[in-house]
Amino acid sequence: MPYTIGVDYGTQSGRVVLLNIDNGCEMAVSVVPYAHGVIDEILPTTGAKLPVDFALQHPLDYIDVLDRGIPAVLKESGINPAEVIGLGVDFTSCTVLPVNEDGVPLCILPGWQERPHAWPKLWKHHAAQPIADRINDAANKLNCEFLHRYGGRISSEWYFPKLIEVFEQDRDVYNAMFRFVEATDWVVWYLTGNECRNSCTAGYKAMWSEETGVPPREFFAAVNPDFLNPTEKLGDLFYPLGTRASCLRPDVASKLGLSPNVAVAVGNVDAMVSAPSVGLQAPGTFVMVMGTSICHLTITEQEILMPGITGVVKDGILPGFYGYEAGQAAVGDMFEWFVKRYVSPEEREQAKRKGLSIYEYLESEAEVLAPGESGLIALDWWNGNRSILSDADLSGVIVGLTLKTLPHELYRTLLESTAFGTKRILDNFAEHGIEITNMIACGGVAQKSSLLMQIYADVCGLPVAVCSSTEVPARGAAIFGAVAAGSNAGGFDSIQEAIPKLASPILKTYIPDPDRHRQYRDMYQIYWDLYDMFGRDRADWMHRLKEMRLGSSQTSKQTTLTHLFT
Repeated sequence: MPYTIGVDYGTQSGRVVLLNIDNGCEMAVSVVPYAHGVIDEILPTTGAKLPVDFALQHPLDYIDVLDRGIPAVLKESGINPAEVIGLGVDFTSCTVLPVNEDGVPLCILPGWQERPHAWPKLWKHHAAQPIADRINDAANKLNCEFLHRYGGRISSEWYFPKLIEVFEQDRDVYNAMFRFVEATDWVVWYLTGNECRNSCTAGYKAMWSEETGVPPREFFAAVNPDFLNPTEKLGDLFYPLGTRASCLRPDVASKLGLSPNVAVAVGNVDAMVSAPSVGLQAPGTFVMVMGTSICHLTITEQEILMPGITGVVKDGILPGFYGYEAGQAAVGDMFEWFVKRYVSPEEREQAKRKGLSIYEYLESEAEVLAPGESGLIALDWWNGNRSILSDADLSGVIVGLTLKTLPHELYRTLLESTAFGTKRILDNFAEHGIEITNMIACGGVAQKSSLLMQIYADVCGLPVAVCSSTEVPARGAAIFGAVAAGSNAGGFDSIQEAIPKLASPILKTYIPDPDRHRQYRDMYQIYWDLYDMFGRDRADWMHRLKEMRLGSSQTSKQTTLTHLFT
């Protein structure tokens, strides 16, 4: 009986799924937390304080996921490891790292461990925002057509802002690196020994297209006159999703307990790899991959260029379709921020007394509230705005606070804010001729919070189906592993052939309540007005506040250094 393995790398942990190809059953799941987590305060090698908006990771955490997670699912399932025929990998994107010609990350080599730019930059590394601003300014001044594929703005989370940041701030690291590689491609490189870059991340995150490649040198010269070789660290050969990169290196296969004949698929993005896993096959469906952030996905048969998305790429999600990506940069992260920092000991004690987690307790208190009952509304920009404004310098807003505001009211308001943000993205699609008829949600947040999913249905006025799989991206990666293996080995010859057999079943569908939908329409109009005021008309307020914060941080750092050296 053939099996396939999917490895999903998230923000805080990696997840490994073993999938039965014959019946689509998830035989075993292993979750491996990153030992170093998100490195956003101090560099682990030196203890040096990192600049504001840095978000790094440790590449050995990625290897640890493989070394611990794959043997764990093999042991738990009790299957014969020789029956595993394929392996796929996905990653939060754009997470990138500098490596040498052998694919070794610079940050683990002597002489580079103390340099922040030698470390992997996580997707939410936003320190390159000034460079993203320059890229957008140059593209607009030169009237570059490629910008239309990305909704009119390039994000600081993407490839070239991060690469040019290294080029400008640590030229030694830039010169020493052979490649600045997506982490998903690096893991595949490690597994197979082959550098095999995928077209999905190149298309969505590196401004590349099959027809035109990357933007011309003249454009990059307008961003920085010395940055004249944009493909030097990127490369110029990219492979379609579902392509077999190679088979496992014998030494890696031995360490993991697998056969060296296991086919490894080219890397993928955690959001895009989720689409076939939830059964996306035709236009009209809107997929929400929900976790620390949300990625929104849909497909069309014809390309529609529109503002307010993060990308449209031919074959970027499924072959034969144009794949659209949008997203919200803070969802689970924002809920966790509130619970960790602003819930009182008394509330925690109440939850404990009732035998509930603090999240379950807050939800139970919040679900009895009617829309608007708390008198609160929020803008969900705790980590900036990805869509439709593409502005990482925006920040969160809560309107309506009083001395009587209670924790569960604030919690519900944060839940509602993410639903309003999704509704704004849906409206943007509709305004440009892409109609959505149903929504599919996946991820831990979707499964854990029935209140949140009902709010999404009520706010958006559409049914929301939640997948039963707890590990949809890893399942999707496993499906692509089965495609890489091919039918001769017991897999599939195309992703379209694999979807009907291996897509996750639906756990529950939430139907919008007409009365609550009408109530939310009034609140949504307020949200939209606030959205335009703080995000467009007076975005300078938030930009100035961030400048003050950055300035204060720099002043504090300089004061500390002065104290140390006097």
